[in-house]
Amino acid sequence: MLPFIQKWVDGQVNLLKASKLLAFTVCLLFIIVLVAPKITLVEPKDTWVAHPLHISQFAGPVGIAGYTPAQIRTAYNLPSRGGEGKTIAVIVAYDTPTIREDLTVFSSQFGLPLPNDGNFEVHKMASNIAIDRNWSVEACLDVEWAHAIAPDSKILLVEAVTPNRVDLLSAVDYARSRPDVVSISISWGGEEPSNPSFYNNRFTSKYGTAFFAASGDDGAGIIWPASSAKVVAVGGTSLNLRSDGSVISEVAWKGSGGGVSAYEPIPSYQINFGINESKRAVPDVSYNANPTYGFAVYWNSTWQKVGGTSAGAPQ
Repeated sequence: MLPFIQKWVDGQVNLLKASKLLAFTVCLLFIIVLVAPKITLVEPKDTWVAHPLHISQFAGPVGIAGYTPAQIRTAYNLPSRGGEGKTIAVIVAYDTPTIREDLTVFSSQFGLPLPNDGNFEVHKMASNIAIDRNWSVEACLDVEWAHAIAPDSKILLVEAVTPNRVDLLSAVDYARSRPDVVSISISWGGEEPSNPSFYNNRFTSKYGTAFFAASGDDGAGIIWPASSAKVVAVGGTSLNLRSDGSVISEVAWKGSGGGVSAYEPIPSYQINFGINESKRAVPDVSYNANPTYGFAVYWNSTWQKVGGTSAGAPQ
């Protein structure tokens, strides 16, 4: 065979081999796509954990320490009744098995309506939830004082399974899904997320519900969710009263959390108010929080004197 013919034949053979290899590879890839298990991208586990924002000063089985509802109503010029036909939701972590009994003693002591199935409800986010002392005190503070300030409202206590962000926001979702809930109290917080807009829709409701979040008890600094532009951030004061509730003085409390968010853009309502920052400022309002001038709280057969910005959020 002539040399040039031999080269041409060899070339055709090589092309044929290459074509067969390509076809085999394509078929193999096609088979792999069909039979291989699908790969699912899983979002990293959310390890964010909240802390209740109260400070207990004293405790004892007898004797009431701390301000009473009558003193606070006088100090802040609040009506003795209010909230009929409305529901205030309180979001906490863990279970407080004595909450109805605690609220009954508190209400009886201060002449408030006693809890019943019509004005008090506990919604557990799971059938079996652990118990935590600090969160139980928080639950009693929030429930008792929301009831004290709006005694005709229904109080809805929503118990999250854990203080993890996923569980707490699930509890928030439940509360904001109910048309009877007009306000949601959040007396907990933690480190500010770098992507706050990712969570902001969790603090909205098609029913116009208002969200209140404590700003923290560790002095200057921002916590979330108080830093969200979708909540009313509640800071703290030192409210010094006479026994009749008349005000001696009220000044800023040095323990109140506050400052400027590192991530949340300044909302339009703060721009209109004249705050010269590019990010959200906290808090929006303030209320008595200094534990020296704390609130009387009944928990587990014991009277506590409790302060912190978590006292203002439910009130």
